Amino acid sequence: MYMSDLKILIFPDPKLRKVAKKIDKFDKSLEMLSKNMLKTMYEAEGIGLAATQVDIHIRLVVMDLSEERNEPRVFVNPEYTILDKSPFTYEEGCLSIPGFNEEISRPSKILLKWQDLQGNFHEEKPDGIFTVCAQHEIDHLDGKLFVDYLSPIKRDRIRKKLENRRN
Repeated sequence: MYMSDLKILIFPDPKLRKVAKKIDKFDKSLEMLSKNMLKTMYEAEGIGLAATQVDIHIRLVVMDLSEERNEPRVFVNPEYTILDKSPFTYEEGCLSIPGFNEEISRPSKILLKWQDLQGNFHEEKPDGIFTVCAQHEIDHLDGKLFVDYLSPIKRDRIRKKLENRRN
């Protein structure tokens, strides 16, 4: 199942709303899936991708925030705690909502905790785009999308445009 080419789900696909399950098996298939997700993310010219977006509902996120696209990172079972609620606003895009970018405000400081592919625990206090991307991708694992932060009118407009593109 993890070896095939991955297809990114597009909003309003209901599978994007599934809550991902915690990973407790750290094996070769998890490593292969993370590599396949990175490949898919790079091909789509994204900076982050959650397993939920490729219809695999486990708590796995890949990211590469480097200019050269040569610093891939893998986060297993990521979660965060808000350290500072003051808003950090950033124009977000999403591979599952192609062609739409919106200003979204998120907490400016978080403590990010995750496991690596071997199951070792890590934590970090990200800043800037890393903070935004971590919260955005963890939202995906919880069945939430950046359009959920928009007004219902704006969200419906985006949904209708994406549905029309598909038809």
